[in-house]
Amino acid sequence: MTQHPQPTRRLTVGQAIVEFMKAQYVERDGETQPFFGGAFGIFGHGNVAGLGQALLQYQDEFPYYQGRNEQGMVHIATGYAKMKNRLGALAVSTSIGPGATNMVTGAGTATVNHIPVLLFPSDAFATRSTGAVLQQQEHPYAMDVTANDSFRAVSRYFDRISRPEQLASALLEAMRVLTSPADTGAVTIAVPQDVQAEAYDFPEALFSDRVWHVARNRPDRAAVQRAAELIRSAKKAVIIAGGGVVYSDATDELTKFAEATGIGVGVTQAGKASIAWDHPAALGALGSSGSKYANGIANEADVVIGIGTRYTDFTTASNTMFKNPDVAFVNINVAEVDAFKESGIPLVGDARETLAELREALEGFTLDADVVAEYERAASDWRAEVDRIVEVQEDSPTLSQAEMLGLLNASAAAEDVVINAAGSMPGDLHRLWRPGSPKGYDIEYGNSCMGYEVAGGVGAQLAAPDRRVHVLVGDGSYLMMSQEIMTAVQEHLRMTIVIVDNFGYGSIAALSETLGSQTFGTRFNERGEALRHDGRRLEVDFVANAASYGAEVFSADTADTFRKALDDARAYDGTAVVYVRVDAQGRFGGSGAWWDVPVAEVSTLESTKDARATYEQNKEEQRLYLTQSAPRVRELEHS
Repeated sequence: MTQHPQPTRRLTVGQAIVEFMKAQYVERDGETQPFFGGAFGIFGHGNVAGLGQALLQYQDEFPYYQGRNEQGMVHIATGYAKMKNRLGALAVSTSIGPGATNMVTGAGTATVNHIPVLLFPSDAFATRSTGAVLQQQEHPYAMDVTANDSFRAVSRYFDRISRPEQLASALLEAMRVLTSPADTGAVTIAVPQDVQAEAYDFPEALFSDRVWHVARNRPDRAAVQRAAELIRSAKKAVIIAGGGVVYSDATDELTKFAEATGIGVGVTQAGKASIAWDHPAALGALGSSGSKYANGIANEADVVIGIGTRYTDFTTASNTMFKNPDVAFVNINVAEVDAFKESGIPLVGDARETLAELREALEGFTLDADVVAEYERAASDWRAEVDRIVEVQEDSPTLSQAEMLGLLNASAAAEDVVINAAGSMPGDLHRLWRPGSPKGYDIEYGNSCMGYEVAGGVGAQLAAPDRRVHVLVGDGSYLMMSQEIMTAVQEHLRMTIVIVDNFGYGSIAALSETLGSQTFGTRFNERGEALRHDGRRLEVDFVANAASYGAEVFSADTADTFRKALDDARAYDGTAVVYVRVDAQGRFGGSGAWWDVPVAEVSTLESTKDARATYEQNKEEQRLYLTQSAPRVRELEHS
């Protein structure tokens, strides 16, 4: 048989990468869109003549964005992909050495949250024709180990391209992972700097338009029937709605399921906007950062239906949340590792399709009317409690953080987006914020990564330029990573960044007190005479700092000035920053749930001894959920 040569195109590896990204599309539910929205890059000797040259060559066809910090660029890519509902992504290119490893924290944050980002850290010479190059780690026990191997622990897929022939298979594997609902996360392809610039005759087919179908997998039918039987046996069931509800566009189906069964819905941080906040079945935030209303119902539940949740430490209150001795679990998740948690009945499949099938299998079932009424009272009481907490005390000389959030929430339009990550605000937002849409709430709490806020907000605004993004960043996080304000200004993004100043690491200060550590190391004070940081409070001019990036800055410290600052920020045609001081002690009541943070077992400090005694009492409530749900179903079948 005559062999016909495969058409090829001679490109550098860097050029081939960009050509490939240009041709990738994603499709779900019949809607097709380009997958990559462009690439961020900070150039050094490792990539300036490789991927940097390629991005220059294709800049009119494939957008290039300039970042200020490598970690920040990955956070931007994460915020972008979140807003795109994981159906779009950005690539990030860096030089070798510290430029590359600066991305590791961002990669970990993306992977923990199951968010697709494509990372191209440059690597040392593949040919080894030079000596040890600038910024290269030398390992005397393995010449093939470089600093980039640190990405292996925080990536869903890792590869190193040492020859051009390897590129095609690596890029296809990368797309498989990036577009997988179950396996997505950071994809890292390390590319040596000499290989980036090397030319090769690549198969033309590699650059043809390629559409990746995002499947909606169905669960096992027998598992659906077992789950339905278990739920039918429930006297008090509760739903935990996680981020999987939002990412699978299952919010409407979740509402139908709750209405049909009468089962109340508690939400995780990622699932916060999975049901309308004022729906009668919406119990509100659940877990360590939740409310006593939702948590009280979860305490008594005999069946817990987890939908798209990873059952993180905060969600389970360190395995003290579900106190019913006979509690059993049904878990809907695209990932087996999460579906099998808590010894539950695993329904491995897309949340929207699985909920629809489970609702059909439960036709005619609903919880008793008095239980449904109890849940609706709890939901109503919590909404009233939120009103009370955020109500502004007009005669107060200071503004509490809860009041500040209430004012911002009231000023936001239904399509607006709030972005936050770490500190005390995620807990307050989880309890108090009332999102207007499923994509209106992005609190990065999977990794709780300080410094995500501004960068993540930039990514969200790039992904949805027609929506107003409000970034909430505490003074502690701001001091870690504020540089991407300049990126927002550079890209003419109309967004609002709210710097909330509570004079230090306020969240850890509050936690420190409860653990007997007396807020040690959490306030920004000069060193005093006794070698302690108990001197004069350090004052940072956040207004001048933010303005130096080119943003327009508005200041506030009362309810009236904050309202005006928010109005002025929205009216400004560019990147606006609102600086607001809040009461450092102005916190409200807890969730009634515990969080396991170990306390020193022995100490000379009385505060630590007292905290340890409390810790040991709480530890007694902890349990592992080891009893399988399946035996309970078999008991029902035999009875």
